[in-house]
This record gives sequence, C-alpha cells and structure tokens, in this order.
Amino acid sequence: MMKIFKKDKTKEIRNERPLERERLNKSTSSSSSSHNNNNNNNQSLRTLRIFRINAVKNPNDVPHFDEFQVPVKRWTTVLDALLDAKSYQDSSLGIRYSCRMASCGSCGMKINGIPRLACYTKISDLDTNTITCEPLPNFPYIRDLVTDFSKFFDHHRSVMPFIQNKKADIPDVNELSEYQQSPQDLDKFLQFSYCIKCGLCYSACPTVATDLKFPGPQALSQAYRYFADSRDSDKSNRLKVIDTSHGIWRCHFAGSCSNVCPKGVDPALGIQLLRSHLLGISNSEKKIAKLQDRSNNNNYNNFYSEELEEEEEEEK
Repeated sequence: MMKIFKKDKTKEIRNERPLERERLNKSTSSSSSSHNNNNNNNQSLRTLRIFRINAVKNPNDVPHFDEFQVPVKRWTTVLDALLDAKSYQDSSLGIRYSCRMASCGSCGMKINGIPRLACYTKISDLDTNTITCEPLPNFPYIRDLVTDFSKFFDHHRSVMPFIQNKKADIPDVNELSEYQQSPQDLDKFLQFSYCIKCGLCYSACPTVATDLKFPGPQALSQAYRYFADSRDSDKSNRLKVIDTSHGIWRCHFAGSCSNVCPKGVDPALGIQLLRSHLLGISNSEKKIAKLQDRSNNNNYNNFYSEELEEEEEEEK
C-alpha cells in the first residue's frame, strides 16, 4: 500500500527567503562600491515592528510587538513589506487589505505613529530603518492590525448617507430620467464624495477617543455631503440628527482628521460648513434639483441651454 506523505509547505517557504537574503548579502558585499553609489535601486533590509494581539481568541491577551526583517526596494510600500513578512515568516499575521491602490481604505493603520494607508505609504518616504505598524486608535482590537469597524459604520448609517427625495422612486421603470444638476451644484459636495471610509480621520479625532456617541468626522462630513447635494430634499431631518449634545457641537476643531485624510476630503471643513448652516451664518436655502425626462432629447438639450443662459445673466 502506497504511503502518502504531506509536504510541509510552511517550512519550505520559510527556508526559501533566508537563502535569498544570504545571496543578497553576498552580492551587496562583493559590490559595495556600486551599492553606495546607487542605494535606492538596490535591495536592502528593513525592520518591521508589528503590534500583535488576538483579542477575539483571548480577551485577556497581552499586546506585544514582533520584529521581522524584510527586503525592500525604492518602490516597496508598507503593505508590500507586511505581506512579505506574512508570506515568508509568519502566516498568522493579521492584516486587512484589498485593492492596493488607495481606493478601498481597508489597509488603514498607524505607521510610525501616524494614521496612514499601508498601500499608499512607501518605505523610502519614511526615511527610517525601523517601521512600526500598529492598529488604528479608537477602534476595538480584533487581531494584530485588524480592528472592528462596526461602531464606525453605525455612525455612518446614522446620518442617512443616501439621497432622500420623494421623486427618487420612479414608478415607470422604462422611463429615462435624471436630476437636473449643474456643474456648480456638483462642486458644492464633490470634494466630500471622495471619502473611502478608511477610518483614518476617525482614529485621529481626539473627541472620538473620549465620547463613543460622537459620530466622528467621517460621518459628519458625509452629512454635509448629502445636505449640500441639490438632489436631496430632506434638509430638516438631516440637521436634527447631528444637532444633539453628542453631535456636531462636540467637535473641538483640532483639525487632525483633515491632516491624515488620504483623499483630500477635509472633514473639518464639512463640519464647519454644517455649523454655519445651523447657526444661520450661511444661506441655508437650496434649490432642489428637478427630475428631467430624457426620453425626449429636445427637453434634455433645452435644460442645458437654459443653464447657460442663467450663467450668462449672473456674469452680467
């Protein structure tokens, strides 16, 4: 009877990388002069200090840091280095990531003390030989660098992040229609629509650290995003949600949220604009967009011709 032996792939993989590092050290030592002339193009080693905890399996687990030596090049990101450590040294390392192009917001973590996206942070830009990776503050731990976003998304849902308009539901599914929205109307909220829900602003906010009921800069900036949208007609209810003792007035305007935002959303600006509307400083009158029937192309073209005429009159 044939015996089947299972190959230990873990040992095979772990033994492969040290050999590559040994070859790397030999090659760098033999050509030290060329290495000194072109440091950025050659591979080198950096130290990763990674926060380790398993709060789900053991709620009493004591956090600690593990160090890993990883090879890096000029274009290596922190996420690349973390995945190298996970693939070749410790497969139990907990990391959350997805797109690798700063679009999904999954790989947010504290890198050398600052909330950043791991896929958007190059190690060469950090200008240090030791990179410390920790989970985002103000979020409950799950495992290692993975945190629980449940409370964060609860706050996001509380501000009703969707268009509210009685005409939004079109009874005739065959009818081709759209809201009339000019480029000027779009510019009022476009910047705030770039939010990818990475949680960096939430982790940097000092008020979130002291008040769990505070919605946070992400939710409040999205509240303004839909408040300023000309397609939305539920202004009063939106303001009621945030005008509470734990709402928008708890913001101390530290500005940390805007400093760490990777997409330039500037949540602090959205919060201040909302406050100005609540205080009556800004003009709160908003022209609600009309539903345009695109079945007739003549009507569609007439809308934009009317918009151009209105712009010309305003310029005069």
